Amino acid sequence: MATPSLSEVGGSLLEKAAGSSLSLLLAALALGLGFLLQVGSRNRRQPDSGQEKYPPYISSNIPFFGHAIAFGKSPIEFLENAYEKYGPVFSFTMVGKKFTYLLGSDAAALLFNSKNEDLNAEDVYSRLTTPVFGKGVAYDVPHPVFLEQKKMLKSGLNIAQFKNHVPIIEKETKEYFKTWGESGERNLFEALSELIILTASHCLHGKEIRSILNEKVAQLYADLDGGFTHAAWLLPHWLPLPSFRRRDRAHQKIKAIFYKIIQKRRQSLKIEDDMLQMLLDVTYKDGRNLTDDEIAGLLIGLLLAGQHTSSTTSAWLGFFLAREKSLQEQCYREQKAVRGEDFPPLHYDQLKEMSFLDSCLKETLRLRPPIMTMMRMAKTPQTVAGYTIPPGHQVCVSPTVNHRLKDCWVENVSFKPSRYLQDNPVAAGEKFAYIPFGAGRHRCIGENFAYVQIKTIWSTLLHLYEFDLVDGYFPTINYATMIHTPNNPVIRYKSRSHSAAFFS
Repeated sequence: MATPSLSEVGGSLLEKAAGSSLSLLLAALALGLGFLLQVGSRNRRQPDSGQEKYPPYISSNIPFFGHAIAFGKSPIEFLENAYEKYGPVFSFTMVGKKFTYLLGSDAAALLFNSKNEDLNAEDVYSRLTTPVFGKGVAYDVPHPVFLEQKKMLKSGLNIAQFKNHVPIIEKETKEYFKTWGESGERNLFEALSELIILTASHCLHGKEIRSILNEKVAQLYADLDGGFTHAAWLLPHWLPLPSFRRRDRAHQKIKAIFYKIIQKRRQSLKIEDDMLQMLLDVTYKDGRNLTDDEIAGLLIGLLLAGQHTSSTTSAWLGFFLAREKSLQEQCYREQKAVRGEDFPPLHYDQLKEMSFLDSCLKETLRLRPPIMTMMRMAKTPQTVAGYTIPPGHQVCVSPTVNHRLKDCWVENVSFKPSRYLQDNPVAAGEKFAYIPFGAGRHRCIGENFAYVQIKTIWSTLLHLYEFDLVDGYFPTINYATMIHTPNNPVIRYKSRSHSAAFFS
């Protein structure tokens, strides 16, 4: 066996540190110790000004690192306590960076109504997305170009396509769960993560790319997906961390696979009705076609940007329904009423009739939004709630906290899907109290596809199985990852008596 090099050992240790609950502190320690004395004194307080009133600043006795430990250990508790003490707008330091959080609907409006030249997305997200998606797409291009690319992708996410996607997703789900057998205990999050990749690739990439999705390619996706970590956000991309090396190798190999498929499609005389064909045919405003590299990068981004959110949300929905058995049975009765006792093949229009399943999904997104924080970099002074946020602050909104505020939500921490059957589920009726997919000009373009995908999967699963918690265990939240996944997500299941015929 080869002996690992010092750089590999050191990189592995640093990576583990950056992925732990103390990630912000330990990663900063590795990089920022020499910078400590230089910035320590100025990070203890907000800058002074004779005219401007800055947001309340949560001071720390630890210069540079600031509140990294407390935030890394339990970010929701930290933010909720700060909201109670300081109000909807406050600032603090982590790893030498200033963060200003906007909590509650009124404060969050600043971010969601902002223009990119004032609150910039690229400065925050490009270090995460560019190594994964590649150069020339998403946050690696000027904002107007990114908007054009988003518009291209959005044009391929329409109702006509969704109607084609539903039978594809149902078939993939039935095929995947054939291996589960009559009963047992399985890792639900792992299973749904794999299924989401299969269904999203089939629907969004096209049949050629789906056809080559074997275990080897799935591992490449997993290695590429491993680029979305605290380490990738905090540390330079060129560090020789094991996950960075796996990410970069996977990026090159997946791009090579996509290049071959793109070239084969270009040379084919057959026109397909899928996202790949749309990207081959579409042009920028100046008439330029997308390059193969841009197409490959957008295909990667389209898959991985939604994979986290859909797999995490699907898993949490399963655990909520396993814990609340009466709600699970209500969903099942709705399935029979909408689809019929014999459960014929599902079609798109039926998804719209599943109002209770829809409510359960919305409530899952309220209590477990996959993204805890949405961020922008302040490029110009921003005014909110009578305060001025200086340029250089990372301005943040937390869907998780907004979704739990007592002054907005009745029974704020209870899983209560029936609230969405009312005219106004938010007690205070505020516009930005519910933001699982963002809002305004920053709303996620994949929201509608996510609903179609998750509802189709769970419509199928509710017919196949009855789900229970294992010995009453409901997963805790894993705060060590960028997406708040469930810890130890093992669920118990048993086949419904009629499901054998459904598999056939």
